[in-house]
Amino acid sequence: MIYPTLDQLSKDGKFDRYTVTIAAAKGARMVTEEYVSERERAEQMVARKETDKSLSALIDKELRDEKAVRTAVHRLHSGEYVIGPKPEKAAEECEELAEAAEEETAEEDAEGAEPVEE
Repeated sequence: MIYPTLDQLSKDGKFDRYTVTIAAAKGARMVTEEYVSERERAEQMVARKETDKSLSALIDKELRDEKAVRTAVHRLHSGEYVIGPKPEKAAEECEELAEAAEEETAEEDAEGAEPVEE
């Protein structure tokens, strides 16, 4: 079992299990991508003979030795990774901001417009 527990990661019920699981999976994917890029960089350094160190010595120990999910969970718990708003909430907030901007533009246009004489 991975520490911290799901209850601790959910911030006392702020996030449901599904959200925490998806966040951990996305975090694990980011950790894996980070490992792959570090490994490629290390392989290039060894191929060009820029270092005398072994390939494993050039890769961050956390990325090399720990499972990606475990690393992602620890990063979620420490606050390095943050769970953002749900997509529905984010879409609603964007719509509200767009409506407010349209209202501001309409008000500015109404204030700056001169009456048309016929």
